[in-house]
Amino acid sequence: MVNRSSFEKRVLVVDDEAVVAEVVEQYLRRDGYDVRVATTGEEGLQAARDWAPDLVVLDVMLPKIDRLEVCRRIRQESLTPIIMLTARGDEADLIVGLELRADDYMVKPFSPGELAARVKSVLRRSGAVPAEAGSSLRFDGLVINPRTRAVSIDDKDVSLTGKEFDLLYFLASHRGRVFTRAEMMDHVWDYTYASDHSTVTVHIRRLREKIEPDPVKPRFIKTVWGVGYKFEG
Repeated sequence: MVNRSSFEKRVLVVDDEAVVAEVVEQYLRRDGYDVRVATTGEEGLQAARDWAPDLVVLDVMLPKIDRLEVCRRIRQESLTPIIMLTARGDEADLIVGLELRADDYMVKPFSPGELAARVKSVLRRSGAVPAEAGSSLRFDGLVINPRTRAVSIDDKDVSLTGKEFDLLYFLASHRGRVFTRAEMMDHVWDYTYASDHSTVTVHIRRLREKIEPDPVKPRFIKTVWGVGYKFEG
């Protein structure tokens, strides 16, 4: 049995770059987290199973093991939030990470302070019910339950990542209002990072693939050209 502190959250850092891992560990410990570092994918998988972290910070460029296999296996075994680190900023890499249900994504080099802020945000959102959460939101076959974080479309369950749910709930609870990508980053991700707005675009695309009968002609999440997105239902 894993002995858990009643107040200290556990963060597993999986990164083979000793300097990066040490700096990240220092910043997270300063913020009160219990931190463990693994330098290989195998060590990371074992620690994820044995230590039961509350969140995993995962470098996808690990030796000996496929760069995304660790994320894939962790996600197969648990819903532990995952923040992926990569040296690549292309959208294709981002899409693969999101397909594996990573909760957030950062491109190296990054600010350790920003990473610490994202860890705090992901942990809070992964275990919290939105303050305004009440009864389920229902729109023409789409049901969003903010308390159980469950979503269904035409009575069929839809599997969403934590951030996909947060984004959908945010838009649906402000039906008809248009939000820019920067506003969505600020509200859903708790930060505004100008060069990272593609994250919103990719999440919107993934949501449409999961909840829209025809993602090319969306019924719920509409694009407002030159501005951003809005939810209709």
